[in-house]
Amino acid sequence: MERPKLEVADIFRRYGETYRDKHGASMSTAQRRVMKAIEVCRTAALGGQIEQCDQCGHQRICYRSCRNRHCPKCQSLARAEWIQNRQAELLDCEYFHVVFTVPEEIAAIAYQNKEAVYSILFRATAETLRIIAADPKQLGAEIGFFAVLHTWGSNLLHHPHLHCVVPGGGLSPDGTRWISCKPGFFLPVRVLSRLFRRLFLEHLQHAFDAGKLHFFKALEKLRDRREFARYLAPTRKTEWVVYAKPPFAGPQQVLDYVGRYTHRVAISNNRLLDIDAGQVRLQWKDYRDKGQQKTMTLAAEEFIRRFLLHALPDRFQRIRYYGLFGNRYRQEKLARCRQVLGMAPPVEATPPADYQDQHEQLTGSSLRECPVCHRGRMLMAETLTAHTSPLCKDTS
Repeated sequence: MERPKLEVADIFRRYGETYRDKHGASMSTAQRRVMKAIEVCRTAALGGQIEQCDQCGHQRICYRSCRNRHCPKCQSLARAEWIQNRQAELLDCEYFHVVFTVPEEIAAIAYQNKEAVYSILFRATAETLRIIAADPKQLGAEIGFFAVLHTWGSNLLHHPHLHCVVPGGGLSPDGTRWISCKPGFFLPVRVLSRLFRRLFLEHLQHAFDAGKLHFFKALEKLRDRREFARYLAPTRKTEWVVYAKPPFAGPQQVLDYVGRYTHRVAISNNRLLDIDAGQVRLQWKDYRDKGQQKTMTLAAEEFIRRFLLHALPDRFQRIRYYGLFGNRYRQEKLARCRQVLGMAPPVEATPPADYQDQHEQLTGSSLRECPVCHRGRMLMAETLTAHTSPLCKDTS
C-alpha cells in the first residue's frame, strides 16, 4: 500500500510545539502523550535498525513505531490481527450493525468525565440490547455482540457513540436451539432507544450521587444537584438516536466493514489533502447532506484541538464483548452456537514465530524480501539507538 503523502504526524511536528506553548496548561497527560507519540513515531527518536539485502546490497532504515493506539500509522497490524482473531468466531447467520449515540448535553458531560461516562455508554448499551433481546415478545434469546467506541464525527468534533455488531439471533433460554430474528430486522429501534435513554440517565445519576462526575468551566454549575437535574431535564423528553444500518451481506462482510472501525481514532492519514501556511485541508463526509464528500479547511491549531478531543484515558478499553461473546464464557458459548447452527468447529491457526512472519501472514506483504531486486533477503546490519525514551506507548 502506498504511503500517504501527508500525515497527522506532519501537522504535529510542524505546529505541535506552538500548540503546547499556547494550550499546555489545559492539556491532559493523555493528550500530551498522544502528541509526543505521533511526533516521534518511526523517527530516529525511537531508534531502529539498518537492514541490508544479502544479494544486491540495498540498505534501508527501519525506525521503531510508537505503538500508541491513537497513531494513524501504528494500527494496520493490530487491525489485521484483530480481524484474524474474530474470523473463527463468525456464525452462519445474518449480522446487524446497531449504533447508539447520546445528545449534545450528555456529550459535553462526557468530555469532562471520559472514563466514567464512556463506561456508562457501554453499560447502558449492553443492558439495553440484552434486555430487549431476551424479552419473549421480541426475540426471547441470549445474544452476543461486540461494541466499538467512537468519539468523533467526520468533522472531528466530539460525538460519542457506540457501533455494535450483533448476530441476528441467539440461544434459547435452555440453550438447546438457535432463535433467529426476522429476516432483515433485528429489534425495534424505538424500543431500544427509550430503554437506552432510561438506563443511561439512571447510571449517570448514580455516578453523580457517588461523586464520580466532575465539572469545570461552562459546566461548573452542574456541581449543584438542582442545576444538574435542570440540565438533564430536556434529555429525558427527546428521542435519543439509536439506528440499525442495513444488514451485512454476509458474515465475511462483517469483518471487512468493521475492520475499518476498530483500530482508528479521529482520522486516517488518507483524508489529509494539504498543509500550508498554518492551514490543514481535509476530506470529510457531510451526513446532513446525504453523505456528500466535501473539503474542509481548518487552522492547524484547530485541527490539533479537534484531534486531541479523542484522546482516551490510559488503558480504557474501546472494544468490548458481551453475552455470547463475553470473554469469560466465549469459547463455551460459541461452541454451543456452532453446534445448534450445524457448523463445523473452526480450524485453529498456528501463530507465527516472529513479527516479520506475523506481518506477512496478516497483511500479505513481506518485510524480508528486498524491495529492489526482489531476490535477496533483508538482514539486520546495524542497530540504531533511540535518542529519547519512548514514554508515548499506549497499546491498550
